[in-house]
Amino acid sequence: MRAASTLRTATKDQGPKLSRPQAVAGKVSEKAMTPSAASAVPPVARPAGAPRPVPRPPLRLRPPRPNRRAERSTAIDVGRVALFFTVMYERSSVAELAESLRSELNRYSVGGKLPSSRALVERFRVSPVTVSRALAQLAAEGLVVTRPGAGVFRARPRTAEPAPGDTSWQEVALSAEGDGEIVPRSVDASGVLACLAAPPSGVIGLNSGYLHPSIQPERAMAAALARAGRRPGAWERPPMEGLPELRDWFAREIGGAVAAADVLVTAAGQSALTTALRALAPPGAPVLVESPTYPGLLAIARASGCRPVPVPVDAEGVRPELLAAAFEATGARVFVCQPLFQNPTGAVLAPARRAEVLRIARAAGAFVVEDDYARALGHDDAGPLPPTLAAEDHDGVVVHVRSLTKATSPSLRVGALAARGPVLDRLRAIQIVDSFFVSRPLQEAALELVGAPAWPRHLRAVAAELRHRRDVLAGALRRELPGLTLPHLPSGGYQLWARMAEGGDDTAFAAAALRAGVAVAAGRPYFCAEPPGPYVRLSFAGVSGAGELNEAVRRLRSGAGDAVGPGA
Repeated sequence: MRAASTLRTATKDQGPKLSRPQAVAGKVSEKAMTPSAASAVPPVARPAGAPRPVPRPPLRLRPPRPNRRAERSTAIDVGRVALFFTVMYERSSVAELAESLRSELNRYSVGGKLPSSRALVERFRVSPVTVSRALAQLAAEGLVVTRPGAGVFRARPRTAEPAPGDTSWQEVALSAEGDGEIVPRSVDASGVLACLAAPPSGVIGLNSGYLHPSIQPERAMAAALARAGRRPGAWERPPMEGLPELRDWFAREIGGAVAAADVLVTAAGQSALTTALRALAPPGAPVLVESPTYPGLLAIARASGCRPVPVPVDAEGVRPELLAAAFEATGARVFVCQPLFQNPTGAVLAPARRAEVLRIARAAGAFVVEDDYARALGHDDAGPLPPTLAAEDHDGVVVHVRSLTKATSPSLRVGALAARGPVLDRLRAIQIVDSFFVSRPLQEAALELVGAPAWPRHLRAVAAELRHRRDVLAGALRRELPGLTLPHLPSGGYQLWARMAEGGDDTAFAAAALRAGVAVAAGRPYFCAEPPGPYVRLSFAGVSGAGELNEAVRRLRSGAGDAVGPGA
């Protein structure tokens, strides 16, 4: 190796060139670091005749090991922020460009051609994508017409809308009853709307029948939907009865002798109940229902022209002796019940009553429609859940209804009807006439969801969260509103059924609660006849957490406490 003191003559621009570093004994191979740019430091004067100093190799320091995880996290966060602002800017640009073009349309005659996309890009200094989206928005509004290969043209203006006609004749037509029509087929959706309507801003909703977004499996559903869209044939027409794999999953969940061939995939529980009542009860026929019961069921029965007949429920479910008396008195051929976590009471049909209900219905030659809506909403202190009535039915008495909606999202409208015998053909025919089939991508997504490892984890998380919320709300009611008593503390479901003090008014309480900033459901719509007392239903599923539950009860105490009843 050349001696360190031997130097090559340096050029004026490059400065002195450093020699290669000597090899270091050992196994570690080191490389010389590239020297950084020199700072502007004045040179030190060298005495005349002094030897030129020998430059030393730069100090070689091992750089710290990069934190790849932090770099990835930072990159992801920066990417998300950049994407967010890019999307927001793009939306703003599209709206502004659309507004500018909209204001200039009067310059062009009808059928006149607008400037080309390239001209608009150059004029407004926006991207071609922004121009394309703005023109698409104007086309959707009917202001322009796009002709591929020719350009964009001003559309013919819409003619003025005619004055509204006289529709008062419909009141007579809709209320006129035929000779054989016993029950008017009126549609009253007020009880359902009370649970579906989103509360106004600032109002805490204790009336919702669905999980709050914070406890919905949003990530798992998004991943399932993405995987479903990539499945072969995902957008083809599905079998009329539903995907075989999904029918098989529902059959295994129902249990007993129910097979995949006995299952129809439906658009969630409400659609399944509608199909069941249309298949089993002709217009004008009595239908036995639990009292109190789900208002949506009463709306379905009345809209079908059927006459709901109440059968009282206590803490152990429907009372068999009263069920037998109702069958005998009315000649009904259908009984609709919720044996597990009944809505609104939360009662579970006692083991001794389960066989009695099936025996009584079989003796009356009637069907039992089992609405098993809350099978996935058991609390983590509920213990082992009883089997479905369908699993214990050997004679085809039970028509089973199941849904994925309550445990997931209001928009996952996938459920099932299960039945055995000739009734299945009628159920299938009515469903096909009404809706053809359930969207295949939605079925594929449901199948992906329930088959993913995230599904049991989600159910466990929901079980723990619902129990916690139940305890928080029940404790707050006992402290702040002792006039609202809880006859039964449920071990599943998402609501508390509270009785008001004697003389209380549930409708006035609900109105006062709304003025105080809390939406609750009055108990009267849950009864198909005169209610035995004033009740109110309080749901704990649709709020963000325990904090909102405590705040809701404080608002009820200050703003609606007087409506609970005298002496409360």
